[in-house]
Amino acid sequence: MSVSRAVSRAGVVGFGLMGSGIVEVSARAGLDVVVVEADDAAAQAGLARLEKSLRRAVDRGKLDSAEAVLERVRVETELDALADRDLVVEAIVEQEAAKVELFKRLDAIVTSPDAILASNTSSIPIMKLGVVTSRPEQVLGIHFFNPVPVLALVELVPSLLTSAETTERSRAFVEGSLGKQAILCQDRAGFVVNSLLIPFILSAIRMLESGFATAEDIDRGLVLGAAHPQGPLALADLIGLDTTKAVAESLYEEFKEQLYAPPPLLARMVDAGLLGRKTGRGFYDY
Repeated sequence: MSVSRAVSRAGVVGFGLMGSGIVEVSARAGLDVVVVEADDAAAQAGLARLEKSLRRAVDRGKLDSAEAVLERVRVETELDALADRDLVVEAIVEQEAAKVELFKRLDAIVTSPDAILASNTSSIPIMKLGVVTSRPEQVLGIHFFNPVPVLALVELVPSLLTSAETTERSRAFVEGSLGKQAILCQDRAGFVVNSLLIPFILSAIRMLESGFATAEDIDRGLVLGAAHPQGPLALADLIGLDTTKAVAESLYEEFKEQLYAPPPLLARMVDAGLLGRKTGRGFYDY
């Protein structure tokens, strides 16, 4: 594999909150982008989300033309549209079985011999995705943070089978093309940030659940007392309580440590569909 060959044709699977952000930063970087969603309704919702974000960037003087960016984006509902991509980033639901099945399909569809197959997973070990393909040396995690157009950090997560060339090409994509900052992580559940962040959020949920303090006081305490930009419960609402729970379960499955176990309150809220900002209600109303 040639380290020097830059990514010019990017693909994204999933046009939700994270997927639309990855599409946006890739298109704004001048790349040709194909994004695939499950159906027309989801595709149109993703496109509306992208257009809203681009208009906001124009209004703030951070972007000259939304139309120029949108011209680089093609929205499809069939995975076959990704056949010619140099790099494909998976950004679907945080469920291992769904991601494994998708990587099997991408392996059969993406034809370029040195194409990179990447996952935006926040917790699932990359090895589990790589070994179901015929090219595990070209599979790694490229984990963006929400909101993707704003936050600079990206975690690069090679598995034991990922080649050094794949890692370096991915770093060039992230830092050279997208202008982000990458940190290298071992392939273990949660990687660097979520291994630290999720126990912190779960501790705040347990504090609320026990009646020790209100949600507002817990969050104000961390904002005013520790200079955090927002409190842990507001952050959980931003991440999505379903995603928070899924990451916690993945961490607990791997390490069997109690600090990673989802509290009952979190499980009940997810069961009730109170997922945070994306549903209009979580620990706060939106």
